[in-house]
Amino acid sequence: MDRYIAFIIKRRWLVIGTWVVVLIAAIAAATMWAGPTTTTFTNDLRTESGKAGELLENAGQGDEATAGQLVVAAIPGVPGGVRNPEVTESVNTLVDEIRDSSPDVTVGDPYAPGAQISQDGRISVTTLDLGTGTDSEVQDRVDNIKSIADKTEIPGVGVEFSDPRFDEQPPSGAAEGVGVLLALIILLVAFGSVVAAGLPILSALFGVGVGASILFIVQNFMNIPNFAISVTLILGIGVGIDYALLIVTRFRSGLHDGLDVERAVTVAMQRAGRAVLFAGCTVIIAMCGILISGGELGPALTFAAIIGILGTLVASMTLLPALLSVIGTGVNRLSLHWLRKRRGKDPDRALEGVWAQKWSEKIQARPWVGVIVAVLVLVILSIPAFQMRLGFSDAGNRSTEATTRVAYDYVTEGFGIGANGPLIVVAKYPEGSDPATTLDALSERIAADPDVIENGVTPVVPVGVTDGSEIAVMTVIPASGPQDEATTDLVNRLRSETIPAALGPDADMSVQITGITAGSIDYAEVTLDLLPWSIAAVLAAAFLLLILAFRSIVVPVKAVIVNVLSLGAAYGVIVAIFQWGWGASIFGVGRAGPIDSWVPMMLFVTAIGLAMDYEVFLVSRIKERYEKTGNATTSVAEGLASTARVITCAALIMICVFLSLAFLPDRSLKILGVGLAVAVLIDASIVRLLLVPSTMEILGKANWWFPTWLEWIPRVDGMHSDGDDTDGAPATPADSVPATSSPATSSPTTSSPAKASPGSGKLVT
Repeated sequence: MDRYIAFIIKRRWLVIGTWVVVLIAAIAAATMWAGPTTTTFTNDLRTESGKAGELLENAGQGDEATAGQLVVAAIPGVPGGVRNPEVTESVNTLVDEIRDSSPDVTVGDPYAPGAQISQDGRISVTTLDLGTGTDSEVQDRVDNIKSIADKTEIPGVGVEFSDPRFDEQPPSGAAEGVGVLLALIILLVAFGSVVAAGLPILSALFGVGVGASILFIVQNFMNIPNFAISVTLILGIGVGIDYALLIVTRFRSGLHDGLDVERAVTVAMQRAGRAVLFAGCTVIIAMCGILISGGELGPALTFAAIIGILGTLVASMTLLPALLSVIGTGVNRLSLHWLRKRRGKDPDRALEGVWAQKWSEKIQARPWVGVIVAVLVLVILSIPAFQMRLGFSDAGNRSTEATTRVAYDYVTEGFGIGANGPLIVVAKYPEGSDPATTLDALSERIAADPDVIENGVTPVVPVGVTDGSEIAVMTVIPASGPQDEATTDLVNRLRSETIPAALGPDADMSVQITGITAGSIDYAEVTLDLLPWSIAAVLAAAFLLLILAFRSIVVPVKAVIVNVLSLGAAYGVIVAIFQWGWGASIFGVGRAGPIDSWVPMMLFVTAIGLAMDYEVFLVSRIKERYEKTGNATTSVAEGLASTARVITCAALIMICVFLSLAFLPDRSLKILGVGLAVAVLIDASIVRLLLVPSTMEILGKANWWFPTWLEWIPRVDGMHSDGDDTDGAPATPADSVPATSSPATSSPTTSSPAKASPGSGKLVT
């Protein structure tokens, strides 16, 4: 890594210029070649719903199955409801104008034979397909249709739309902008310098700018949801600022300790930069596992997250050190004098020896009390997590003012709540055969299920031929809503009992269930099966990383246990808010519902990555003090004091940035944002202020125990220094990129598990 750092410093203007050119080129390419986003996704082809959906698509029925709806509802006082002659004329005029607004828009006939009109005649539902095209083209069609609907006055009648693109959207980038502004304010207060505060923001924006541009282009080749850009921006900005903050802080500390600029950059990248690189790579590698989870939505959102985090990680490791080497001692320019006067000469050590050290000393005086209180709080917060249900948000979870929510409620009123997520039963049988008797028996058995509404099974309709087989479908309306457990039970019962009983052992026919609701159920089950294995893999990676970082067994084991407890608590909070509905109105959420299936794994991986960052940053300082003094108690207090301000600042920034997701319209993003904010809050408070000092005090020197039979594990170059880079005299230019001694030339005391030599085995972040 030393050669890499030396190259960045020597070619700093080339690195900066390359980043500027790449950013401009990426934005220009994205402007010209941005692909469309989508609101519909295919199911995992390994599941029953995915296989049935593929049959429908091959039979030419895919587009119709994913079209939105135009919902017309007359108030009870209108004679004849939607069949009132005046209403009929106005609705037909509206439909004609919508058709004329764009050749790409397709609207069904609300009054055609067999059209969906409620029994009381008050509510009519027909299909509305916006067609394909770029996001701006589709949004233009949406705006035109909304304008037409607003101008078409139908007394006593409401017109609503089920497609989420008709919901009012906040200004593009507003939430992300608020998050960045709050982060800048926190950085200004923390650093007391405009230049120092601006560097993490600048680095993050460069990285996320390139990442977002790549995402726009990839949309041409991959189905990406319209809210994925928010995932890229928020995660990229949040993680990018966090990474850059640690590096800039280490750089300023080096300057204050008398290092020249090149040496300060080198030390910052060897310590904080390496920790950032390990944490970032851990997150990205772990996220790659989600890419093979099946389906389209989860992998698409994971790709959006990876591209945002990867962009800011590369910027932190290349652009930021180049900027630091150019700016040098000017990093403290444009200072806020009133803050510098309050802090004294060293703005990065303002809180040392004050509240953090005193707090640590109090906790260490009664460590078992700290452990018991912290674990008790985390366990209590984790209790709701044991009742977590996975599924998907729908219009029923949106604000009651949203047109999609009003349309959802109208459909519920007219046709039953299950009509918002009907089940599509797909039958496949040999071409030319006569399946009427079998299909009639199947229809009767399904209709007899108590969880299917009366007259809730439509007649069987042949839809096409594929691979020498005919395809027929029937629609089933459950008596319960798409997110209800009763609907899940119904789908499982139809698949395992009703359909096999109706077909018999010798039937030359296969029957499968698909549709949005069945697909959501299948995806939730696949995710639930993969989740424990994914979590285990992430924790194993974190464990191995910490072994490499600290050459300790106890510290990694403790970190894994603590991470499980803290993430369990974060899961518990999101279940209580979004699944149980406790305080959900604060975030503009409608009724409670399950947790979106893709969120838990994304939350876990991202939060673990941030926790690893803080773990390495804090524990490395504790180990550094321990190697100098041999005093396990004072090293914990001093290590906590020297990192408390940085970790607190980083946590506040993460909380502000992640909470900005909670005020976007999409419920799944709200869940992710709140979950990440809670995870960071728990990690920076309960974990770092209670559990770490308490457990490390209890364990004492055992924290650094490392069995001799693991000595073959290589030392990580740069994580274990041969000297004290920050407390000694400034390095000469010849020493600006130090060589790391090999184990063969290390001091003999290095291998001692009780206390490492100050000149070897030291980790500084």
